[in-house]
Amino acid sequence: MLEAIGLTKNYGEVRALRSLDLQVKSGEIYCLLGANGAGKTTTLNIFLGFVQATTGIARIDNIDVSHDPIATRKRIAYIPETVTLYGALSGLENLDYFSKLSGIKHSAESLHGFLEQSGLAVEAHRRPLQGYSKGMRQKVGIAIAIARDAKVLLLDEPTSGLDPKASNEFSQLILAMAERGSAILMATHDLFRARETGSRIGIMRDGSLCKEFAAGEIGHRDLELEYLKTMQEG
Repeated sequence: MLEAIGLTKNYGEVRALRSLDLQVKSGEIYCLLGANGAGKTTTLNIFLGFVQATTGIARIDNIDVSHDPIATRKRIAYIPETVTLYGALSGLENLDYFSKLSGIKHSAESLHGFLEQSGLAVEAHRRPLQGYSKGMRQKVGIAIAIARDAKVLLLDEPTSGLDPKASNEFSQLILAMAERGSAILMATHDLFRARETGSRIGIMRDGSLCKEFAAGEIGHRDLELEYLKTMQEG
């Protein structure tokens, strides 16, 4: 569902990505770990079509992002570290608006249902978004992904700044999205959530994918040691 083949990205003399090969299947959560500047966000931005790769191929659902970015964006839902929505509109109105932008019109009953699936309390559905916490905004983002029936979720540091309860709630939501068949690529610094939530974990350094693990085959302590070792190498 999500594939990078030899992705390289240069910014002048700076190489942000170095021949990255990566695959994420439907129903899988792939967590990308790495320090700032490792290449995680650049990878997401290439899949989103925000950045053009210098060389290599990025595919979503077998479609080359550089050849047909409109088609690939229809298959994607993106949740950045700070979800950008309209503060003056309610959660319900934001969901309705962004669904219509995707060419999909849902009934009010369906919209409420999507928000409930995302875990947003019913009493918050019609409240202005400017009064929402970060966790509540992310739930609206997940509701948008559900309403669009997104095949791919791209997440950039989604648990940054969340308290443990909100972070756990968000993890449960993306696990539910994976069970629905979405392929999920999450860039994160949160080793604990990567181990608890991910199907596979990759560690990046200096634009390269250095190590990969099946999440169920490595413990929290061993993952931390491998991460620290990778950061110290080279």
